[in-house]
Amino acid sequence: MNARQFIPLFSLLIVTLAAAQEKRLILHADDLGNAHATNVAAIQMLDSGAVSSASIMMPCPWVAEIADYARKHPEKDLGLHLTLTSEWKTVRWGPVAGRERVPGLVDAEGYLPKSELMVAMKATPQEIETELRAQIALAQKLGIKFTHFDTHMGTLYTRLDYFQVFEKLGKEFGVPILRVKPSDAAKKRLASVPDLVKYVDENDARFGREGLPRLDLLLESAAAGTKTFEDRKAAYWKTLRELPAGQTMMIVHPASMSPELQAMTGSANDRDGDFRIFMDPATRQVIKDSGIRLIGWRDAR
Repeated sequence: MNARQFIPLFSLLIVTLAAAQEKRLILHADDLGNAHATNVAAIQMLDSGAVSSASIMMPCPWVAEIADYARKHPEKDLGLHLTLTSEWKTVRWGPVAGRERVPGLVDAEGYLPKSELMVAMKATPQEIETELRAQIALAQKLGIKFTHFDTHMGTLYTRLDYFQVFEKLGKEFGVPILRVKPSDAAKKRLASVPDLVKYVDENDARFGREGLPRLDLLLESAAAGTKTFEDRKAAYWKTLRELPAGQTMMIVHPASMSPELQAMTGSANDRDGDFRIFMDPATRQVIKDSGIRLIGWRDAR
């Protein structure tokens, strides 16, 4: 290797080491499209920079509204929250592909199943792929320039063959999928799917060679179990202040309080809390003071 070849390699090493020491956070708003209340909150947060990423549930009733926003704001980091369940009582949705094409993804009431376990027990990987392709095609038809794929309720991590569909579609459409470093904590969470743990572990280096980025840490419920708004805010602030170096994704579920939201879910207060907490300038100051850089999935790539 001559000196001219060495310099760019050395520069790349320096950049890589610097990135490893940096606190990089994808602050991510989930469940866009499921309600007007969710869209209202997420749009304000995206426009203000309170969150750096979000994802859209394509089978849901308010997807047209958020698709209109996505068309007008192609610079925003908006992914697809690939959806195979319909978990709530008063607002539900069915498969985009049509009930006849994916019978394993339809419950007795004609909707997507209420839990990821129900999906895993009944749906074939072929049905999973058919439905996900239909969701992706709808997003393209509506003009959504999606930046990544993630998975509603973790359904695509309940079986190895589901994850392989997930991986396949990410590669085909040239976007990252939600993937986490195979740490001890991640393996423990997936202990009920040992063949998936083995596959992800053994293929981690290959994923990296293929340019499939991964998170060092996924925080799905940093404020779980809190009872009051102040406790919820304190839990988030503690997590932010203690965030380790590396690439982390924190998922929040913001929505603006409304009769619609209250009728839809028992988590209305928590969702409204997420909206108010992360729109609060004091939270942004905590992020700044903690040395955190907000990034999106385009940066993660």
